Amino acid sequence: MSNFDRASAHVNRSVAEAAERLEKESAELIAYLNNEVVPAVRQHSSKALRVAAEKLVRLAGYMEETQRPK
Repeated sequence: MSNFDRASAHVNRSVAEAAERLEKESAELIAYLNNEVVPAVRQHSSKALRVAAEKLVRLAGYMEETQRPK
């Protein structure tokens, strides 16, 4: 086996190992996003909508009170 063949085989192994590791880590990242990040974002988003709804109710009440004839 020539030096070129050995170097080529080493590069091929390195690329294959890197691709395998990348696939594994990508799967772990996707699982983390789905299991941890997405639920947290949904929970905080619904809470933010509830807070905004409360503030809009207060604003509507304020607007109604200030527009009433005296």
